[in-house]
Amino acid sequence: MGGKKWRWGVILDAGSSGTRLHIYRWKDPEKALKDASPEELQSLPRLMTEKKWTKKIRPGVSTFGDAPSKVGPAYLQDLIDHALDVIPQNKIKDTPIFLMATAGMRLLPKKQQTALTQEICYYLRKNTDFSLPDCDLHIQVIEGETEGLYGWIASNYLLGGFDNPDKHQHGKGHHTYGFLDMGGASAQIAFAPNSTEAAKHADDLKLLRLRTLDGSPAEYKVFTATWLGFGANQARESYIHNLEDLYSESATELPDPCLPRGLRTTLDGELVQRSKTRKPTLIGTGAFDECLKQTYPLLGKDKPCEDNPCLLNGQHVPAIDFDVNHFIGVSEYWHTTHGFFGGKGDTAYDFATYQKRVKDFCSQDWNAIRSKIDGRRAHDAKNAQEACFKASWLINVLHEGIGVPRIGIEPVPTANVSKGALEHAKQKGFLEPFQPVDKIDGIEVSWTLGKMVLYAAGQIPPKSRDDTYPVGFGSNLAGVTPPDFQFAGSSWKPVGGHYLGNQTHGHIDDDDDWDAEDILDKAKSKSASGFFAFLLILAFLLYFFRKRDRRMRVYSRINSLVRKFRRPGGNGRGKNFPLRSPLDTITNKLFGRTTLSYERLMEEGGGGADRFELGEVESDDNEYSDSSDGSGSRFGHSSGLATPKLGGMGGMYHDRNLLSRTESRERLMLPPHLQVGRRSRAGSPTRMKSPLVTSPLDER
Repeated sequence: MGGKKWRWGVILDAGSSGTRLHIYRWKDPEKALKDASPEELQSLPRLMTEKKWTKKIRPGVSTFGDAPSKVGPAYLQDLIDHALDVIPQNKIKDTPIFLMATAGMRLLPKKQQTALTQEICYYLRKNTDFSLPDCDLHIQVIEGETEGLYGWIASNYLLGGFDNPDKHQHGKGHHTYGFLDMGGASAQIAFAPNSTEAAKHADDLKLLRLRTLDGSPAEYKVFTATWLGFGANQARESYIHNLEDLYSESATELPDPCLPRGLRTTLDGELVQRSKTRKPTLIGTGAFDECLKQTYPLLGKDKPCEDNPCLLNGQHVPAIDFDVNHFIGVSEYWHTTHGFFGGKGDTAYDFATYQKRVKDFCSQDWNAIRSKIDGRRAHDAKNAQEACFKASWLINVLHEGIGVPRIGIEPVPTANVSKGALEHAKQKGFLEPFQPVDKIDGIEVSWTLGKMVLYAAGQIPPKSRDDTYPVGFGSNLAGVTPPDFQFAGSSWKPVGGHYLGNQTHGHIDDDDDWDAEDILDKAKSKSASGFFAFLLILAFLLYFFRKRDRRMRVYSRINSLVRKFRRPGGNGRGKNFPLRSPLDTITNKLFGRTTLSYERLMEEGGGGADRFELGEVESDDNEYSDSSDGSGSRFGHSSGLATPKLGGMGGMYHDRNLLSRTESRERLMLPPHLQVGRRSRAGSPTRMKSPLVTSPLDER
């Protein structure tokens, strides 16, 4: 029964250089509520993942633009098989799967994008049982702004900026962190501006709606922007084109200050020997300062800015207050600072230290560098070739483009923060304006985590029934769901009729693995216990009443008690209450006396028959229905007791010498208090069908 309290999610990050599978797990919201502390109730769902739950394949999915039919069996199936090895079989159908493509796919023509996404959805639906109800929502090419927002969610989720604002006060009431991401083809930024800038640029912000475990809404106003073509690989291509333009078309050797000294490559980055070739060749000079100068124009700082202020390429971005906006950088920001240039024990980014390491590395002869990486992974040589360019590009984007202070050279803004917040930030290493990261508390910082956090939050019921605003994000419009709102992709529903938002979750079973199978097991256990108890009681009764004298003495005592409860008149029965006492039935069965278990009711005379017809009896079981024309089964209104039919009995009843013709109606012997208000079947010509069993959601 283990593992049934968990929910799972699968997301495929289809980037420009490859596709990476991410699997996440979190506790079912109803079960998480049972043992949640007050602090946890005000937090987002807690997601978990493991390194072995991830897998990356190369190249990028965009390489199948001309052959979409091959993307499934030749590419995706390997990732699917890995997911099936991790997620329990009985959870597959309830596990959502997403494939979200980023910059690599954005560069493809729209027609190819559509063909690929449709083929991927068709293949996943046909070959897996994962939950994929909406192709457009689950399989899509996401915008760069969306990718940045997901990354912002993931960063603040892992750092605790959402759950513990008091521990993350950066000053001026600000407690969230900014997010920077750079891949192969694009770069993103996402941050919450300070209050002044937020009011000034309200129309430029995204309204993000989350939901904490207790169902309370949590709203954030975030600015996001993307620069397509500003990823490290795309920027390198632009740089090579500029080099070609710088030299004459007849030149076969192009000096490249962004390559280590003596390194010779083709324009595509392939190593070449010192042999004659007609193809243009790049020759490394290892001049890093010159490299910085030649990569600077790629920032597009000279592009016109239509909406001030702007950063890269004329893109509008609200002014960044680095007193309170502390950024973390992932992907290339991490790999480029901690690959060949990272030192042991580095916890924070220091510009002066970093630039010195880059210069020392890039000025080396290529043969010396290669001797140090021989025997290591094959792609290490490729990374070493590109390291100097990527370092220059990152430095320019970070400091010349975005404006992050050069820590170690320029003065660092000091925020007016509390002592507790200062100590917490120092422990995390995120007090400075910029910090490259790969993992936080052992979990990889990836925008995919942000997407799944949003999905998990969407499964939590709202605290108030009046809260109809969904989980997701869209334009910054207060009090309404904007037309461009992107939903979390998940929904909530109460289980067992319990509405979590009204704090009725306390009625949920205390078993962490509560589900339908558990109920059956418990029912079987209780049934078995009751059966054995019944056998013990029956054995005792048989032993006690094995002698006739004992039975008769007990019967005599019970019979005397029975008479005290009977109404006076007519042989111990009321004129209008012809039913025997339930104790009669018990004693008759127990002691062997027999009587008829039904009586005929007068239709005329006495006036009692029309007052004691059977009333409507609703059934909880809709397996049977009862129709007014008699064509349906009558079990829908059955009380659970079959009414015996009279056979060989006349249709006349004699009472005080008065003969009245009656229909042959049978009546169960019920106690008097159950007769009131009941009507006979004959008196109900338009009997209603049993209502269908509806869920709590249907009733709403």
